[in-house]
Amino acid sequence: MKTLDIEAVQAFVLTADLKSFTRAAEAMDTTQSAISLKIKRLEDELGRRLLDRTPRLVRLSADGDAFLTPARTLLAAHHDALGSFGLERRRLVVGISHHIVGAELPVLLRRMKSAEPSLVLEIRVSTSRQVLDELDRGAIDAAIVLRHDNRRRGGEVILKETFGWMASADFEHHGGEPLRIATQADPCSVRSMAVDALNRAGIAWTEVFVGGGVVTIGAAISAGLAVAALGRRVAPADTIDVGAQLGLPPLPSRDVVLHASPGDQQTKQSLRTLAAAIRATAAKH
Repeated sequence: MKTLDIEAVQAFVLTADLKSFTRAAEAMDTTQSAISLKIKRLEDELGRRLLDRTPRLVRLSADGDAFLTPARTLLAAHHDALGSFGLERRRLVVGISHHIVGAELPVLLRRMKSAEPSLVLEIRVSTSRQVLDELDRGAIDAAIVLRHDNRRRGGEVILKETFGWMASADFEHHGGEPLRIATQADPCSVRSMAVDALNRAGIAWTEVFVGGGVVTIGAAISAGLAVAALGRRVAPADTIDVGAQLGLPPLPSRDVVLHASPGDQQTKQSLRTLAAAIRATAAKH
């Protein structure tokens, strides 16, 4: 009977979920070449090609698609077996800035669950300032925030978030009228960034919707109520950047940074997986 290497199966599932050898390597704290070698050996053992590889794209082959669900089941059974002696389920508490999670959150959570089925992940969404305050108080294990200034240095830069003036494709703005915008409640650094850009450009604006996070702001712009300054990565799929069309000023990009309190090796591994999953959500953008 053939025996499959659990780490190789995990490498395959992570690569399939994250659609990247690089992201999978980050999640497993190894190199891209090591991930590629593990999967190659797994393919040799199965006698099947699981992934189609191109310089810019990794996707499942037909055999890989057929193997993915059983591979997830195998990993889950492996985790269950390791936890069969009454080991406590680990909890990871992460604070995330409002503007970092949006419509891609279900994908992010699915990838985390696939990588660590036994992990209890608690996510607290708030402003970057409040999230960092919670980290300083020891209330959370890690904070993922937008870096708007130099007051908090250090941390791991996960990606660079690019912002656009996002709106529905049928949004109508009539010349001579103030630009209708949707924003996060003050204080919000992204709100300040957008308002400052409009004021410097001499563009009149009026606030017509105040939301409590990307999901609510996204709903407002999808409904055609307004334009919003949002990260292109987290904006609703049915919205577009109307900045050039409406003559709006360009918005600066911001680093998405992971700050973590000292933790054990398992916590660090979980945070590596989370960071890799967030990076993977930027791939299509």
